[in-house]
This record gives sequence, structure tokens and C-alpha cells, in this order.
Amino acid sequence: MPVPEMDAATRTELEAAAFRRLVEHLRERTDVQNIDLMNLAGFCRNCLSRWYREAAEQKGIALADPDAREIIYGMPYKEWQAKYQKEATPEQKAKFAQSHPGH
Repeated sequence: MPVPEMDAATRTELEAAAFRRLVEHLRERTDVQNIDLMNLAGFCRNCLSRWYREAAEQKGIALADPDAREIIYGMPYKEWQAKYQKEATPEQKAKFAQSHPGH
């Protein structure tokens, strides 16, 4: 089935809705660690918050990293870390080192 024709405003609305759903999903899935996301998908919540900040900057909006992270995490990053972040296992660290050399 071909992709339906749509105007730019509609496309932007759909993209924004998909983004909001992704953020909501990541907020709900606190069991999924950032290192798991990096190892499987090559990005994590921190990447998403950085992309958000960069998009804001392109529009001339100053947004600090902690504020962008709070938008994505739904709470201050330090609070999320304290509540949900676990120490990465040796296996997770090895996989990360293999897939992201020099990171």
C-alpha cells in the first residue's frame, strides 16, 4: 500500500504524536535500562533528550541539558537514576564496548 499523501502540517502532527507516544512508552518502561537501549537500538533516553535540545536550539530556544532530560524522563534525571537505574552488568558493558568503541 502506498504512503498516503498529506500536507506538511498533518505530517508534523503525526510525527509529534508518535514522538509523544515514544516518550510515554519510555517513561512507562523504567525496567529497560539506557544501556539496553544503546546495545539494541543505538540510542537511549539521553540521546533523545539531546536531540530534543538540539531541535530547540535550531529554533532559537535555549534549553539546558537537565531541562531536556526532565522533559524526556518525566522527572529530574538524578531522581530517575536513583529510582530506576541499575548497575550495568559485565555482559552489558562488554556489548556496549563492542558496539560503541571509543564511546
